[in-house]
Amino acid sequence: MSILIGLIPAIAWGILPIVVTKIGGKPVNQIIGTTFGTFIVAVITWLFIRPEIGVDQFWLTVLSGASWAFGQYLQYMAFQRIGVSKAMPISTGLQLVGTSLLGVLAFGEWSGSVELLIGFIALVVIVVGIVLTTVDGAKQTDEKRPSLGMTILIFALSTLGYVGYSAFPRLANVSGWQGFLPQGLGMALMALVLTLVTAGPHILSERVTWISLIDGVVFSIAALTYLISAQRNGVATGFTLSQMNVVLATLGGIFILREHRTPRGLVWTVVGLLLVVVGGVMIGNMAV
Repeated sequence: MSILIGLIPAIAWGILPIVVTKIGGKPVNQIIGTTFGTFIVAVITWLFIRPEIGVDQFWLTVLSGASWAFGQYLQYMAFQRIGVSKAMPISTGLQLVGTSLLGVLAFGEWSGSVELLIGFIALVVIVVGIVLTTVDGAKQTDEKRPSLGMTILIFALSTLGYVGYSAFPRLANVSGWQGFLPQGLGMALMALVLTLVTAGPHILSERVTWISLIDGVVFSIAALTYLISAQRNGVATGFTLSQMNVVLATLGGIFILREHRTPRGLVWTVVGLLLVVVGGVMIGNMAV
């Protein structure tokens, strides 16, 4: 039963990009719906659990949620630029690399020589996997090819947002249950700022924005079950199981959203996914 619970976050996070894309809308619609939906679930959860949290811890965790919303908004932009099946492996791999380097440089993780060696190998495996998922073989005209420089910038800034999402709770020293409400608040506030700055308040009255609340419910299911999984299975196993989301999201992008891949590209994508997952498992098992 514990392993089945551990697979729920992978399934929910895996279908989230597919649900977001199917519902449609612009990235601002999607981020408002996702974050407001998450905040609503966070408030309901808080009413039942009522975890205590200090003032400084609260605001650091709000920053965590704001960082996530920034990163997720840019990920939604990436979905529209290059598709879910290409964006998810790149985004997931960069998150694994970024959070791992943060742990080493800021929090003194991988202190032993063996851990450093295993960690370095894992990062190399992940990077190679990312590269392989981008191999397709199909030629694109200049009209179809998105700007490489802008795409790289989107992924780089998105990764910084996700790293902040992981870093601030560690600085605050809070548990997942303590952080869920302030993170939800930070997500909603950042989404509101992004919307007002990039599109204007009219986005809040659009139907697709509020349909996108479903995205937030899906994310919340993943986040809450991940907390339960980490408690029942341990951090390493819970983290490792959750990384299976990249497989579901990428293959869903290809077979459900009908994102084009040549037969050769599909083979390389599967190989790259396996490497990203293997690297994530190696890093996850070092968290014991």
